[in-house]
Amino acid sequence: MASCNPLNVLIVEDEVLLAAELGFLIGEVGCVEVGHAMTSQEAVAMARELRPDLALVDVHLSDGPTGIDVARCIAHDCGGVALFMTANVRRLPDDFAGACGVIGKPYSEHGVKMALVYLDACLREGRAPGMPPAGLQLAPAWAERWGVHDMPRSA
Repeated sequence: MASCNPLNVLIVEDEVLLAAELGFLIGEVGCVEVGHAMTSQEAVAMARELRPDLALVDVHLSDGPTGIDVARCIAHDCGGVALFMTANVRRLPDDFAGACGVIGKPYSEHGVKMALVYLDACLREGRAPGMPPAGLQLAPAWAERWGVHDMPRSA
């Protein structure tokens, strides 16, 4: 995914080891980690300051189940795109709080890397290069926006 303008990615995750692993995977596919937040307040402040292209957001942060509010703020106030990375997929609202989708935990390294490559293409081209890779579930609004049809929401 070598590009002259790599995707800038903010990690919003309160488990330090998971955040470190995500940072490594982000770098492996040619993206740039621009920051790591553990609370909703940190995440919103960093998103407003850094304006990441993509934020990987856990639902349950160190200050509670606040990731949904973070994703909504990133999508509506910061002009960025959020992707949930959570074991709490069922807690997501029907509109995914404006996020482009979700990867359920536990996830594989390969799955995360393929999702990042896929989302990079979607964000750059304004359309999907095909169906999303295994493990990535697009939000219905984003699937429509990127021209991906017949995307059922998994349980």
